[in-house]
Amino acid sequence: MRTCIAIRHLPFEDLASFESVLGDEGFDVSYIDAPEASRETIESASPDLLVVLGGPVSATDENDYPFIESELKLLEQRLADDRPTLGICLGGQLMARALGAKVAPAEQGEIGWKALTLSDAGMKSPLRHFDNEPVFHWHGDAFELPSDAVSLASTPDCSHQAFARGTNALGLQFHPEVTPTSLETWYVGHYRALRDPANPDVATLRSDAVRHGATLKENARKVLLEWLAGIEHR
Repeated sequence: MRTCIAIRHLPFEDLASFESVLGDEGFDVSYIDAPEASRETIESASPDLLVVLGGPVSATDENDYPFIESELKLLEQRLADDRPTLGICLGGQLMARALGAKVAPAEQGEIGWKALTLSDAGMKSPLRHFDNEPVFHWHGDAFELPSDAVSLASTPDCSHQAFARGTNALGLQFHPEVTPTSLETWYVGHYRALRDPANPDVATLRSDAVRHGATLKENARKVLLEWLAGIEHR
């Protein structure tokens, strides 16, 4: 059985809908909870597939959160070896930084449901299943495009929503994995962000999740399956 390790930064920001897809594809899925894991546990991780998940800290916060440095070391080596790696939100930012790109506060953060604009490369990639369909966003930072990567998608407030580096590395700024049920815990865990009048309120996010959640789940399943079919295990 192939192995998948997901690095998690908050217990409730997990693989959500992706976990069952990976299980059905024959992956033995486990988690490393980065804040409480040892440096050795993170840096020695060597699964067939690595997924680095989201979280509220910054990819540049290693002085306050030493596990960030350990994740960067792991990603630098893994990406140099061209091993299958998927990053979501913070995970995508860490991948970009490990590849030498800048991560910084976005001019405009994004919380809520918004469609992507796919590049020509994006339309030829697994992300084409998201064309013209809203996906879920929750980020305050953003990454620049790594020099050896291809931009796949954008939104008006975020120039780089996804990048690919060959067939084995996919970095995403948005969250394809969430479901209406999994988001209920986000609304509690990120309570203070949702009290900011600049951000959508819980009622709006909940109704939008009900409206778009089933379509996102199905399209995300197609994207993940197609990407998994194209990766080259090394």
